[in-house]
Amino acid sequence: MENEVLLSVKDLKKHFNMGKNETLKAVDGISFDIYKGETFGLVGESGCGKSTAGRTMIGLYDRTDGEVVFNGKDVHSLSEKEKFQFHKQMQMIFQDPYASLNPRSTVKEIISEPMEVHGLFPNKKERLERIYQLLEDVGLNRDHANRYPHEFSGGQRQRIGIARALALDPDFIIADEPISALDVSVQAQVVNLLKRLQEEKGLTYLFIAHDLSMVKQISNRIGVMYLGHIVELTASNQLYKKPLHPYTQALLSAIPIPDPDVEDQRERIILQGELPSPMDPPSGCVFRTRCQHAMDICAQKKPVWQEIDKDHFVACHLYDEHLDGKSNKEMLVNIR
Repeated sequence: MENEVLLSVKDLKKHFNMGKNETLKAVDGISFDIYKGETFGLVGESGCGKSTAGRTMIGLYDRTDGEVVFNGKDVHSLSEKEKFQFHKQMQMIFQDPYASLNPRSTVKEIISEPMEVHGLFPNKKERLERIYQLLEDVGLNRDHANRYPHEFSGGQRQRIGIARALALDPDFIIADEPISALDVSVQAQVVNLLKRLQEEKGLTYLFIAHDLSMVKQISNRIGVMYLGHIVELTASNQLYKKPLHPYTQALLSAIPIPDPDVEDQRERIILQGELPSPMDPPSGCVFRTRCQHAMDICAQKKPVWQEIDKDHFVACHLYDEHLDGKSNKEMLVNIR
């Protein structure tokens, strides 16, 4: 993986006007880079804004503020002609394979539609061969081309969705919880398929999910999102070995370990309370209302995004430099 930035997100915000002077802050100032050829995992519980972030990045939602720069160009400032070319380069795999495929269209029609829109493979024979090749690439066969979505299982439907995303030969794919609606046995198959396609076609992924155990299998780096903010970002292995943010620690503690002896002895971190409303987020640190280490400063001041170890970033007051002559990080060690 080369450290060439393919996509850069800078202080991206997406707010929704809910009427009566109420604003839902789904994404409230996130920043990160995605390098060419890598898989960047974006994780967090339902309602944290990760899917909204993905849809804003690809242009399905207009931004409220900030920038999404893809191949050196701001996605939300493109002309209509530039947008047309941009959508050839960035595609999306949607969460629900039952809702994302037109039930009245055959598999052949579903996969060929983006080709028709962009004027690719005008020769019908060549287009059909392209469709057959895409079906084989995702583990299906040419006999499936004339069938309808209702004739397939959930895993097969998601493979069709992946084939559709590949139809324009994109550079970047946003996978919006592509395995959450699938059986556990099928989830690993789809993840392995995405990894194989990445190697074969040189793809770059943004992989959105709430299951940290599965994200680890595919991601090079992971950003942890909570209530519209990214609270921690580092390499996948580093995040699992040394999680810094209390929210990340809680998420990781929820992953079962297949060794019953280890599972029985380890401590589970139970988050108290419900996820606050993005229409009325807490002051200061947005996680403070559920954090067992919350301090007075957490309600008063938003934590600074800082690099604690090499390429390991966190936004948490526990890692501030000074508090009564002792760093909050040292205090956390004492608490444990």
